[in-house]
Amino acid sequence: MRNSIKKAFVLAVVLLTTTMSAHAEVTLNGLFTDHMVLQRELPVAVYGEAEPGEKVTVAFSGQEKSATAGKDGTWSVQLDAMQASTNAAVLTVTGKNKIELKDILIGDVWVCSGQSNMEWTLGNCKRPDDIKEANFPLIRQFLVPALVSSYPRTDVSSSPVRGIRSGWAVCTPQSAGQFTAVGFYFGRKIHQETGIPIGLIKSAWGGTAIEPWCSPNGLASVPELGKDKEKLANQIEEYRERFKAILPRIEAYVAESRMALANNAELPLPVELAHPISNREPIGWHCLYNGMINPLIHFGIKGALWYQGENNGSEGDSYFQKKRALIGGWRKAWNIGDFPFYFIQLANFAGYENQKPSEDPAGEPAGWGSLRMAQLRSLEIPNTGMSVSLDLADVGNPGDIHPKNKKDAGERLALWALAKDYGKKDLVYSGPLYKEMTIEAGRIRITFDSVGSGLTAATKRGYDPMVKDPSGVLKRFAIAGEDKKWVWADAVIEGKTVVVSSPDVPKPVAVRYAFSRNPEGCNLYNNEGLPASPFRTDEW
Repeated sequence: MRNSIKKAFVLAVVLLTTTMSAHAEVTLNGLFTDHMVLQRELPVAVYGEAEPGEKVTVAFSGQEKSATAGKDGTWSVQLDAMQASTNAAVLTVTGKNKIELKDILIGDVWVCSGQSNMEWTLGNCKRPDDIKEANFPLIRQFLVPALVSSYPRTDVSSSPVRGIRSGWAVCTPQSAGQFTAVGFYFGRKIHQETGIPIGLIKSAWGGTAIEPWCSPNGLASVPELGKDKEKLANQIEEYRERFKAILPRIEAYVAESRMALANNAELPLPVELAHPISNREPIGWHCLYNGMINPLIHFGIKGALWYQGENNGSEGDSYFQKKRALIGGWRKAWNIGDFPFYFIQLANFAGYENQKPSEDPAGEPAGWGSLRMAQLRSLEIPNTGMSVSLDLADVGNPGDIHPKNKKDAGERLALWALAKDYGKKDLVYSGPLYKEMTIEAGRIRITFDSVGSGLTAATKRGYDPMVKDPSGVLKRFAIAGEDKKWVWADAVIEGKTVVVSSPDVPKPVAVRYAFSRNPEGCNLYNNEGLPASPFRTDEW
């Protein structure tokens, strides 16, 4: 054990020495490799390190720009904005040495982030034909190494967790199995519809909450999260005090290590320090933003895709506030305006023990029902979109928190992008979204946005298209009066509205639909095959 530690320590010293000597040569940030996709219609920053004072010249697609490395050894040039191009080009960086990157495209770059359902690969989706046919040379993916960091990192290629610089991978039948499945299906549909090259930056980590992905500026910008900000500040201050207390031990360790190295003696065991914040704890703010998002912010993007929420599943409106912090912080960091931010609403989930659907018409006010309401409310944030996935749990296995059907999830996100960002007119891009209610004599009429060509009762199994229910009976609607007692309701489609009633509630005041973790049987769709989002009209 101690010999292994000694070898590791010596290796670290060698690597450090090698890295320091390499700084005399021009290097590029880890995002810049062969096969990368550069963002169209935005100025393109190209950056890296060199000897302080060294002149660095970048040549690409008829442009040539130069910069001088600063005292800290960093340099950056900005290429003029370019139109999309499917012609592979070469990017050349010249200083004391020369770097040549091949097969560079100009298109749209999307950051794919969140927890395990975004991390989930195409190879795990049990769709071998999709992998076999995944010959899309104009779609590429960059995998961001997993990294927790207390402070903002800038070099995306370094990681103590996965110290591998993967580079940009071209989508082929050999590589597609490692692509983010949601990102693949999203990118494939966009590319097939537009012909534009698509770059996917996969920066996701399973089992993580939303807080670690938020930036400090994002947290500070939301007054409703003031208590979280204060708690984090206290947490960091406590850590700094613990570090101060242990500093004499660290100094003694360094001195002992130097003496051991000088005498070729056995090295001491390193001093252990607890990390101040965790990527999994709810209060672990910023640490994944610092390690896995901040290194990307100088690289131009089209927008972001987000699949997360399971680890915040007991929350309600607080998740919406955190979503504001997340999106606002990322947009401020990239400084390219309110770029598109599209996310997936949680799929139905029976729990790890395949629990039966709740028969309580009140639903689940303190669980996934409320979390989905927060996701629905997040559409209030400008330039956002939501893929409803309530019907995508695995057939016969709704207890798997990782539904295999990422195809519908990703393609439903793509509909938002095609309609909002790629000029596809008259495209129905969402299922019905609750708009307002009107109380009539003994019943409530619900009006929706995104009804498309009309509403229908239907079912969907797996990857198959929806099938309309000839009976037209809608399920999972509940109604209540002023006494706040919920009962299951009759719900009937009338034109582009749904009328909800119950003989047990003569004076109704509120309606809920599919308001639980696993609202099995909910079946409201539009004719275009997109499911309605769960909703509630009350705030009880």
